[in-house]
Amino acid sequence: MNSADLLFELGCEELPPKSLRKLRDALAAGIENGLKDARLAHGAVEKFASPRRLAVIVRDLPFQQPDQLVEKLGPNVKAAFTNGDGDGAPTPAALGFARSCGVEFDQLGRKDTDKGERLAYSAIETGQAAADLLPGIINESLKRLPIAKRMRWGNGSAEFVRPVHWVVFLHGEEIVETSILDVAAGNQSRGHRFHAPDPISINNASEYQQALLNAKVVADFETRQAQVKEAVENTAASLGGQARIDNGLLEEVSALVEWPVPISGGFEDKFMAMPPEVITTTIEDHQKYFPVEDKDGNLLPHFITLSNLESSAPEEIQKGNERVVKPRLEDALFFWEQDNKEPLISRLEKLQTVVFQKELGTLAGKTERVAALGIELAKTCNGNAESVETAAKLSRCDLLTHAVYEMPELQGRMGYYYALNDGHSTEIAEAIEGLYQPRFAGDDLPSNLTGSLLSLADKLDTLAGIFAIGKKPTGDKDPFALRRAAIGVLRLCQELPLTINLEEWLAKAVAAQPVTTNADEITADLITFISERARVLAKDQGIDSRAFSAVLEIAPLNPADIQTRAQAVNDFMQSEAAASLSEANKRAGNILRKQEASEGSLDIDSGLLNEAAEQALQTALQNTLPLVEAAVAKQAYAEALNALTALAGPLDQFFTDVMVMADDEAVRNNRLALLRNIRKALSSVADISLLQS
Repeated sequence: MNSADLLFELGCEELPPKSLRKLRDALAAGIENGLKDARLAHGAVEKFASPRRLAVIVRDLPFQQPDQLVEKLGPNVKAAFTNGDGDGAPTPAALGFARSCGVEFDQLGRKDTDKGERLAYSAIETGQAAADLLPGIINESLKRLPIAKRMRWGNGSAEFVRPVHWVVFLHGEEIVETSILDVAAGNQSRGHRFHAPDPISINNASEYQQALLNAKVVADFETRQAQVKEAVENTAASLGGQARIDNGLLEEVSALVEWPVPISGGFEDKFMAMPPEVITTTIEDHQKYFPVEDKDGNLLPHFITLSNLESSAPEEIQKGNERVVKPRLEDALFFWEQDNKEPLISRLEKLQTVVFQKELGTLAGKTERVAALGIELAKTCNGNAESVETAAKLSRCDLLTHAVYEMPELQGRMGYYYALNDGHSTEIAEAIEGLYQPRFAGDDLPSNLTGSLLSLADKLDTLAGIFAIGKKPTGDKDPFALRRAAIGVLRLCQELPLTINLEEWLAKAVAAQPVTTNADEITADLITFISERARVLAKDQGIDSRAFSAVLEIAPLNPADIQTRAQAVNDFMQSEAAASLSEANKRAGNILRKQEASEGSLDIDSGLLNEAAEQALQTALQNTLPLVEAAVAKQAYAEALNALTALAGPLDQFFTDVMVMADDEAVRNNRLALLRNIRKALSSVADISLLQS
């Protein structure tokens, strides 16, 4: 047998649950890459993770590398001999090449190459045993795991995210003799910490999962996660409801248990007077429990937790969970009742004491800037300026409430409830929450125009302020989440849509900052930054980068308009006329640039059009231009591009038959004017000269 399955399991103390899947995937990828570099072909790679282990199985891994033909080329034959004709005594260079190959000079051969005949060496190199290569591959994979902070334990020097207690390392049924992180490899694994605490022997990879299952450990992460989900859903159904399952919580809980056992619990009805988000945040984020809802999505006074063992007295675990939840909910209810004793607006003045950023002032100052910018946006975008101003002033007041202090993830949402409690309209309340939307990729936009304008004003102010103090993102560091803010700005403009020129609004936002210097430079940097985010967004929307570049070359930074143009150009690229028109536009531009004539007169003297081809082109232009201009005016960009295809044939004929740079200066200038008009027409939607590969 030339191959067998490989099993590597690293056993340790409980791993960070939010990192478990990432660590598992990184370990498997590292091992797979190491095997590839070592020329060890193999079958499927299977990966496992539970709170106390990371494991990888590699199917059909050979016991030895394949033999390899090694070829080396040395100096040119003419330079290898003292007489220079391929004969005589070898030169020092030739002797040095032989030594580097580990052979005598007369054992070298010769090979014809495109640089002449050269000395050559070839030999069959016997492949190394996999057992000699595998420890290095594993150790290198462990070193490369994405671990922010490693720890040491005991008296050893090994470092890992948690102390390591055992290592299983088998190739077939043979133990790979080595030490990993100061622990000798063997075939002894561990089962469930309480149900099966004794070591269990693993004889080969094929029995790994079943052996652990017998020891009350579900090793496969996805299988365990599916079991958790099913158990929670079934338990919720038994309570007369349905489970509210957040995917992030589901993954985290699945990383906390090796043998999931559902246990339900409940709380008093009096807590149902609070906003449901307060209860679910307490249950989900603080306790890692699953809330239960009725069929209409209304919260029920129940929750479900996952125990990591089969208890003989599950009712005691239930009581313990309920005892933990009750005081948290009591505190939340107290905060809710206390916060509602004061109107939300009463906290506005106190924002003077809260620093937004030390160079940019307080949250009160930011609120004023956002309100002013939002009012201007409302006037431009047919919004309600009074509503935007009111929502802006209230938008950050909930940051000073007890509930948000304890549960900061509810900022905005609590403002919504407090505003309604104070008698404000639903529009204002929803706009307060809308300030923070979209919070992440794919998140919903604000539910009304007032909230959208408020969100846009806030994001523009944040971008302008942070750029003004020189703290724009670098590399993968973006502590102020400015990339997310820029994507939010683009989505708000595109999806509502808001037809605004962002260059103007960025300049306004920069000018309003308390530390603005070099405003024009800051604005230019912001335009570049947002344009790059727009390019990424366009790519995600399936738009060719050439189409996007062609649009951005001639259009102002109006995200809604740019998206419409880019989509039209992207579709136009598939037409037969696109390549011809792109080449013609590029050629016209090159001619005009060489003659420094791109900014000259657009007036054409028909009497100087002597050639049939230029006369035909002028006629085609006169017929086409009104159609293009009318289509562009109503943003029917696909229609405009389709109209431009009428110029393809006449343009090709023009460049074939007509010498633009005629000797007669008047004729030459007239033809250059014709080209300026053509280039202007062809750039009505985008600079289509950029569509070429």
